Amino acid sequence: MADLYYIEDDPNIALAVKEYLEQKNFRVTICVTLAQARQALKEHVPTFVLLDWNMPDGRGDSLCQWIRRNWKELPIIFVTVRGDSADIVSGFRYGADDYVVKPFELEVLHSRILAILRRTGNAAEQYLSCDGILIDQKRHAVFCHSEEISLGAAEYQLLLCLMQNKGKTITREKILEQIWDAKGSYVNNNTLTVTMKRLRDKLYQPQCLKTVRSVGYRMEDTI
Repeated sequence: MADLYYIEDDPNIALAVKEYLEQKNFRVTICVTLAQARQALKEHVPTFVLLDWNMPDGRGDSLCQWIRRNWKELPIIFVTVRGDSADIVSGFRYGADDYVVKPFELEVLHSRILAILRRTGNAAEQYLSCDGILIDQKRHAVFCHSEEISLGAAEYQLLLCLMQNKGKTITREKILEQIWDAKGSYVNNNTLTVTMKRLRDKLYQPQCLKTVRSVGYRMEDTI
């Protein structure tokens, strides 16, 4: 099931789109302000963004620019209340993949979304997120609440291992085997403890990174 964020403040339109797309196997989250959308994106990167042009707290193109700075490949369709050429040109300049003009047919919107996904694939798969911590696997980049964090190789691999298994407890033995032993570099338990401490410090002691006493570690959403 593909995740879609719909940034729209009109409840009638938002609910109609949500109900229709959920019948088409999308999981739809409605955000009624740009601020709410930013927070949702920090916590989880969806498969697709449907973005209304006029929002109570600003214009959609400002959010589009922000998305493109953080998630370059994330597909975006603008929704505009009129076929104004200036809005459309601005939208494409800031990185939108397509646009639809209100009122629109739900079938047309769905077909536009599918066409873009066929072209781009699921770009969200390259991103792993948990409580505002995000890994861009393609760029090997880590962000904590939009701040890029510089990690050493072992710290990055440790975070990646835990994020790839979010919600599961990973034993210390498994982590040592996957990160160090697999490369022929034998280390003891203290190396993992020290690496974990450095990782936690760099990520500002995140609540989502749990220690399971005498077993290992687990990443889980707390928000």
